Amino acid sequence: MGHLSMGYCSAHIITEVQFYDLDPMEIMWHGNYVKLFEEARCALLDDINYNYPQMKASGFAWPVVDMRLKYVRPAVFGKKLKVTATLTEYENRMKITYVIQDHNTGEKLTTGYTIMACVAIETGEMLFETPHCFREKLGECLV
Repeated sequence: MGHLSMGYCSAHIITEVQFYDLDPMEIMWHGNYVKLFEEARCALLDDINYNYPQMKASGFAWPVVDMRLKYVRPAVFGKKLKVTATLTEYENRMKITYVIQDHNTGEKLTTGYTIMACVAIETGEMLFETPHCFREKLGECLV
C-alpha cells in the first residue's frame, strides 16, 4: 500500500464543544466525534482539491467502509479542540488517521481512522486501483 509520512499531507480544524454536543453525563456524546472526523477530513480533502464535489465530478465516490475510534479522555463543554486529519494510505483505498487534542494543552483526547474505498459512480463497482485523477490531486503529498 502507498504510505505517506505522518504529518506531511494533513489538515486540522479548531472547534469548541457546545452544550448541544453533550450527553446526560455532561461530556461530548460519542457520536459527535465522528462529526469532528468528517469536518477534519473535509478540510484535508479541500487542501488537495478533492472534496465531495470534485469526487463526484471525477466519476468516483469514496464511501467510508471502516472506522475506528479510541476514546482516551472526555471532551467537556467549552473545551477548545484541535482535530487533525492525516492521509496515511492512498493505494487501493484512502486511509485517514485522526487525532483530537485539547487545543490549549495538546492533551490527546481521541484517536482513530477511517478507510474509504473507491467506487465508480456509474457502475457502483469498487475499484482495486487508485484512480489517476486522485493521484493527480495529491500533488505535493506524493513528492
